[in-house]
Amino acid sequence: MAQSSGQAVARRGGGRKRADAERNIALILSAATECLARDRNASMSDIAKAAGLGRVTLYAHFASREDLLRAVLAETIAEGTEVITAAAPEEGPPAEAFARVIRSCWPLLSRFGSLHAAAQRALPPEEVRGYHDEPMAQVERLIARGRKEGAFRADLPLEWLVTSVYTLLHAAADEVADGRLTGEDVGEILVKTLLGVLEPE
Repeated sequence: MAQSSGQAVARRGGGRKRADAERNIALILSAATECLARDRNASMSDIAKAAGLGRVTLYAHFASREDLLRAVLAETIAEGTEVITAAAPEEGPPAEAFARVIRSCWPLLSRFGSLHAAAQRALPPEEVRGYHDEPMAQVERLIARGRKEGAFRADLPLEWLVTSVYTLLHAAADEVADGRLTGEDVGEILVKTLLGVLEPE
Protein backbone atom coordinates (compact mmCIF):
# COMPACT_ATOMS: atom_id res chain seq x y z
CA MET A 1 0.00 0.00 0.00
CA ALA A 2 1.35 3.41 -0.93
CA GLN A 3 1.93 5.72 2.02
CA SER A 4 -0.07 8.92 2.19
CA SER A 5 1.64 12.27 1.78
CA GLY A 6 0.70 12.98 5.40
CA GLN A 7 2.55 9.88 6.60
CA ALA A 8 5.61 10.85 4.59
CA VAL A 9 5.60 14.36 6.04
CA ALA A 10 5.20 12.98 9.57
CA ARG A 11 8.11 10.61 9.04
CA ARG A 12 10.30 13.39 7.69
CA GLY A 13 9.20 15.62 10.54
CA GLY A 14 10.14 12.96 13.08
CA GLY A 15 13.54 12.63 11.47
CA ARG A 16 14.10 16.37 11.69
CA LYS A 17 13.10 16.39 15.35
CA ARG A 18 15.56 13.61 16.14
CA ALA A 19 18.31 15.39 14.22
CA ASP A 20 17.54 18.65 16.04
CA ALA A 21 17.57 16.88 19.40
CA GLU A 22 20.92 15.22 18.66
CA ARG A 23 22.37 18.55 17.51
CA ASN A 24 21.12 20.30 20.66
CA ILE A 25 22.52 17.60 22.95
CA ALA A 26 25.90 17.85 21.23
CA LEU A 27 25.86 21.64 21.64
CA ILE A 28 24.90 21.35 25.31
CA LEU A 29 27.59 18.78 26.13
CA SER A 30 30.26 20.81 24.35
CA ALA A 31 29.22 24.04 26.07
CA ALA A 32 28.93 22.34 29.47
CA THR A 33 32.40 20.81 29.16
CA GLU A 34 33.89 24.18 28.24
CA CYS A 35 32.03 26.12 30.93
CA LEU A 36 32.67 23.64 33.74
CA ALA A 37 36.32 23.22 32.78
CA ARG A 38 36.70 26.98 33.19
CA ASP A 39 34.39 27.50 36.18
CA ARG A 40 33.29 24.71 38.52
CA ASN A 41 30.34 26.88 39.57
CA ALA A 42 28.98 27.39 36.05
CA SER A 43 25.18 27.39 36.15
CA MET A 44 22.62 25.91 33.79
CA SER A 45 21.94 29.45 32.56
CA ASP A 46 25.65 29.92 31.78
CA ILE A 47 25.70 26.65 29.87
CA ALA A 48 22.50 27.39 27.93
CA LYS A 49 23.88 30.76 26.90
CA ALA A 50 27.20 29.23 25.80
CA ALA A 51 25.31 26.62 23.78
CA GLY A 52 23.16 29.28 22.12
CA LEU A 53 20.00 27.63 23.42
CA GLY A 54 17.21 28.54 25.80
CA ARG A 55 16.89 27.14 29.32
CA VAL A 56 13.69 25.33 28.30
CA THR A 57 15.58 23.42 25.61
CA LEU A 58 18.42 22.66 28.00
CA TYR A 59 16.09 21.28 30.68
CA ALA A 60 14.17 19.28 28.06
CA HIS A 61 17.31 17.19 27.57
CA PHE A 62 18.83 17.36 31.07
CA ALA A 63 16.40 17.66 33.94
CA SER A 64 19.04 18.92 36.38
CA ARG A 65 22.59 20.20 36.59
CA GLU A 66 23.54 16.88 38.18
CA ASP A 67 22.21 14.94 35.19
CA LEU A 68 24.18 17.16 32.85
CA LEU A 69 27.32 16.73 34.93
CA ARG A 70 26.89 12.96 34.75
CA ALA A 71 26.66 13.08 30.96
CA VAL A 72 29.71 15.35 30.64
CA LEU A 73 31.71 13.24 33.06
CA ALA A 74 30.86 10.03 31.22
CA GLU A 75 31.83 11.56 27.88
CA THR A 76 35.14 13.03 29.03
CA ILE A 77 36.16 9.87 30.89
CA ALA A 78 35.37 7.78 27.81
CA GLU A 79 37.76 10.05 25.93
CA GLY A 80 40.35 9.52 28.65
CA THR A 81 39.94 5.76 28.42
CA GLU A 82 40.67 5.93 24.69
CA VAL A 83 43.79 7.97 25.39
CA ILE A 84 45.07 5.39 27.88
CA THR A 85 44.35 2.54 25.46
CA ALA A 86 46.19 4.36 22.68
CA ALA A 87 49.21 4.76 24.99
CA ALA A 88 49.54 0.93 25.02
CA PRO A 89 50.08 0.40 28.78
CA GLU A 90 50.64 -3.31 28.20
CA GLU A 91 53.74 -2.69 26.07
CA GLY A 92 57.33 -2.14 27.20
CA PRO A 93 58.91 -1.96 30.67
CA PRO A 94 56.29 -1.05 33.33
CA ALA A 95 57.93 2.23 34.41
CA GLU A 96 58.25 3.41 30.80
CA ALA A 97 54.68 2.36 30.04
CA PHE A 98 53.39 4.15 33.14
CA ALA A 99 55.24 7.36 32.26
CA ARG A 100 53.84 7.15 28.72
CA VAL A 101 50.29 6.79 30.04
CA ILE A 102 50.63 9.78 32.38
CA ARG A 103 52.16 11.98 29.68
CA SER A 104 49.32 11.02 27.34
CA CYS A 105 46.59 11.65 29.94
CA TRP A 106 47.83 14.90 31.42
CA PRO A 107 46.90 17.22 28.51
CA LEU A 108 43.34 15.91 28.72
CA LEU A 109 43.16 16.31 32.50
CA SER A 110 44.62 19.78 32.24
CA ARG A 111 42.17 20.80 29.51
CA PHE A 112 39.16 19.74 31.55
CA GLY A 113 40.38 21.86 34.46
CA SER A 114 37.66 22.34 37.06
CA LEU A 115 35.27 19.71 35.70
CA HIS A 116 36.29 17.07 38.23
CA ALA A 117 35.96 19.56 41.09
CA ALA A 118 32.48 20.50 39.84
CA ALA A 119 31.48 16.84 39.78
CA GLN A 120 32.86 16.28 43.28
CA ARG A 121 30.79 19.16 44.60
CA ALA A 122 27.55 18.04 42.96
CA LEU A 123 27.70 14.24 43.01
CA PRO A 124 28.43 11.62 45.69
CA PRO A 125 32.18 10.78 45.83
CA GLU A 126 31.56 7.08 45.21
CA GLU A 127 29.59 7.92 42.06
CA VAL A 128 32.37 10.15 40.71
CA ARG A 129 34.93 7.44 41.40
CA GLY A 130 32.68 4.87 39.77
CA TYR A 131 32.83 6.73 36.47
CA HIS A 132 36.60 6.22 36.53
CA ASP A 133 36.43 2.44 36.96
CA GLU A 134 37.31 1.57 33.37
CA PRO A 135 40.38 3.81 32.92
CA MET A 136 41.63 3.03 36.42
CA ALA A 137 41.28 -0.69 35.71
CA GLN A 138 43.86 -0.21 32.97
CA VAL A 139 46.14 1.57 35.42
CA GLU A 140 45.61 -1.23 37.94
CA ARG A 141 46.62 -3.87 35.40
CA LEU A 142 49.76 -1.90 34.58
CA ILE A 143 50.74 -1.52 38.23
CA ALA A 144 50.03 -5.22 38.84
CA ARG A 145 52.31 -6.11 35.93
CA GLY A 146 55.00 -3.84 37.35
CA ARG A 147 54.73 -5.52 40.76
CA LYS A 148 54.99 -8.96 39.18
CA GLU A 149 58.11 -7.93 37.26
CA GLY A 150 59.69 -6.26 40.29
CA ALA A 151 59.51 -2.75 38.82
CA PHE A 152 56.91 -1.44 41.29
CA ARG A 153 56.61 -1.84 45.03
CA ALA A 154 54.69 -4.80 46.42
CA ASP A 155 54.79 -3.85 50.11
CA LEU A 156 51.56 -1.82 49.87
CA PRO A 157 48.11 -2.97 48.73
CA LEU A 158 47.54 -2.74 44.98
CA GLU A 159 44.23 -0.93 45.54
CA TRP A 160 45.98 1.74 47.62
CA LEU A 161 48.53 2.39 44.89
CA VAL A 162 45.74 2.77 42.32
CA THR A 163 43.92 5.17 44.65
CA SER A 164 47.13 7.16 45.10
CA VAL A 165 47.51 7.54 41.33
CA TYR A 166 43.85 8.56 40.94
CA THR A 167 44.05 11.09 43.77
CA LEU A 168 47.32 12.72 42.69
CA LEU A 169 46.22 13.03 39.05
CA HIS A 170 43.07 14.92 40.00
CA ALA A 171 44.84 16.90 42.70
CA ALA A 172 47.25 18.19 40.04
CA ALA A 173 44.33 19.13 37.77
CA ASP A 174 42.66 20.99 40.66
CA GLU A 175 45.89 22.81 41.51
CA VAL A 176 46.31 23.96 37.91
CA ALA A 177 42.66 25.01 37.67
CA ASP A 178 43.03 27.08 40.86
CA GLY A 179 46.29 28.66 39.67
CA ARG A 180 48.44 27.16 42.41
CA LEU A 181 50.43 25.04 39.96
CA THR A 182 51.54 26.41 36.61
CA GLY A 183 53.89 25.61 33.80
CA GLU A 184 54.09 23.22 30.90
CA ASP A 185 56.13 20.74 32.94
CA VAL A 186 53.28 19.67 35.23
CA GLY A 187 53.02 16.41 33.31
CA GLU A 188 56.66 15.64 34.07
CA ILE A 189 56.16 16.61 37.71
CA LEU A 190 53.37 14.04 37.85
CA VAL A 191 55.49 11.37 36.20
CA LYS A 192 58.31 11.87 38.73
CA THR A 193 55.94 12.05 41.71
CA LEU A 194 53.94 8.98 40.77
CA LEU A 195 56.92 6.87 39.82
CA GLY A 196 58.39 7.86 43.18
CA VAL A 197 55.25 6.48 44.85
CA LEU A 198 55.49 3.24 42.87
CA GLU A 199 59.24 2.63 43.23
CA PRO A 200 60.04 -0.53 45.17
CA GLU A 201 61.77 -0.27 48.54
